[in-house]
Amino acid sequence: MQKEIRVTVWNEFRHEKENAAVKKHYPDGMHAAIAKTLSAQPGIRARTATLDEPEHGLTEQTLADTDVLTWWGHVAHGEVSDQVVARVQQRVLSGMGLIVLHSGHFSKVFRRLMGTNCSLKWREADEKERLWNLESGHPIAEGLGDFFELPYEEMYGERFDIPTPEELIFISWFEGGEVFRSGCCWTRGHGRIFYFRPGHETYPTYHDANVQRILVNAVRWAAARVWIATDTCPATKPLERIAPKEAVFGRAGVEQQVRDQ
Repeated sequence: MQKEIRVTVWNEFRHEKENAAVKKHYPDGMHAAIAKTLSAQPGIRARTATLDEPEHGLTEQTLADTDVLTWWGHVAHGEVSDQVVARVQQRVLSGMGLIVLHSGHFSKVFRRLMGTNCSLKWREADEKERLWNLESGHPIAEGLGDFFELPYEEMYGERFDIPTPEELIFISWFEGGEVFRSGCCWTRGHGRIFYFRPGHETYPTYHDANVQRILVNAVRWAAARVWIATDTCPATKPLERIAPKEAVFGRAGVEQQVRDQ
């Protein structure tokens, strides 16, 4: 029997409290809308966490019970605790999946795992976005056609300062002419990472059926396959007998005379 996938949907939850246009689309927050989509699928159980909760809702126990973490942030990247960022990083290296959404590209978590600035160009002009499906055989693209369109979105443009994706699933074209790598996959340690571009807060993007399908597919793809601690370097005993040598070396690598046995 397939194991249930445990998802934690993380969101700043700031725009929804302050902007009427955002609240109209997501009255309970973007995190609630995403969690509802995921929880409606068999074999997925989603819960939420937000910035203003103690430890940003990402305690050691919460992350221990998380197979996939989704991350949406924008105006408060700097408020995220470095301790929590390190905690998430180690959990990814140990096997947890991470799905970074839209403006989460500039989050501390994503930038630390990528090792680059993750900068880009942007524009808010209510323009159409066409997302081209480059890998129709990939699990994240399952059930999609050659492309789909979002009538209104914020533009993100190249150059996107990220490491070359191990797999590039989607590329976007915008009405104003720019293109952007919109669906990117990496492996870090034992964890899988997927960056998915759409999701500007003032548009109903997370209610779009194609976007919802991608989120569900991505959760199934990114779900932890193995848990292996990665933050220790234990000394280990040999499996086989090591034969005596004519010379031995000290800890500094300096040859020392072997005493007569």
